[in-house]
Amino acid sequence: MERKQFQLGDIVQMKKAHPCGANEMEVIRMGMDIRIRCVGCKHSVLVPRAKFESKLKKVLRSIQVEQKDD
Repeated sequence: MERKQFQLGDIVQMKKAHPCGANEMEVIRMGMDIRIRCVGCKHSVLVPRAKFESKLKKVLRSIQVEQKDD
């Protein structure tokens, strides 16, 4: 199985939606733990990297693609 590639600033979709109803999260910190912020209500959560990678569904918008267009 291929590991999903994500980086700082990416907008990702998780397997479960946030309780506020939004389904998009922004990656705002990376390390052993990943901090993600809900795009809808701006609430942030610190998640262990292994759990984040298992709960990640797909990368919706990558910051790397946007920089290449400029």
